[in-house]
Amino acid sequence: MAKGKKHEDAAKSFDRLRLHSDSEAVSLVKSLAKRRFDESVDVVVRLGVDPRKADQMMRGTISLPSGTGKEVRVAVFAQGETATKAREAGADLVGADDLAEQVQGGMTDFDVAIATPDMMPVVGKLGRILGPRGLMPNPKTGTVTNDVERTIEEFKGGKVEYRTDRFANVHVPIGRASFAEADLVKNLRAVLSELHRAKPAASKGKYVKKVVLSSSMGPGVRVDPAEVGADE
Repeated sequence: MAKGKKHEDAAKSFDRLRLHSDSEAVSLVKSLAKRRFDESVDVVVRLGVDPRKADQMMRGTISLPSGTGKEVRVAVFAQGETATKAREAGADLVGADDLAEQVQGGMTDFDVAIATPDMMPVVGKLGRILGPRGLMPNPKTGTVTNDVERTIEEFKGGKVEYRTDRFANVHVPIGRASFAEADLVKNLRAVLSELHRAKPAASKGKYVKKVVLSSSMGPGVRVDPAEVGADE
């Protein structure tokens, strides 16, 4: 995709190869977010893992201390009393076979899908739709659970999912350009801390190979992994 003039000008305004501290990178990214809307701020981390191997395919959740700055729409596959609790807890969409039918019809207007274990035979049939969008409930991310109230609260409060792509990258949104620098730094450090904690035993050599921070429409700013305590 061709980059616009604003992006090109921003990319020329600093040294793209320099490794910055986390606070320097956040400050720079905020200064480069020039669009009229509140751009998201994202981090991409290249890890020294082989996602083709099951014991190095990473997937989990991270609770961002400063939240995401985004209204998170949650869909819950449940029935009976659990469905009632999900509605009371603020779920945006709640249902069982009826919700599954809507999804099969192409409705994916939600950011997180939660399912009770008894609903997985139904939800499992939606894999071709939910899987490619990263919306498939999974025990590893805590989205297959009977404790739907707590899970809804966590995701609406700033918990985000992560997973390695086929190139061993993890892409995580850490807030908005309007966030205070200190809040973005807290979220960035939380991401790197969790990835370090979850390091697979099978990963050998340099684990955190590259960290790049950017706003949704801005150029990438490199972060020194050692500055955020991620390359120990």
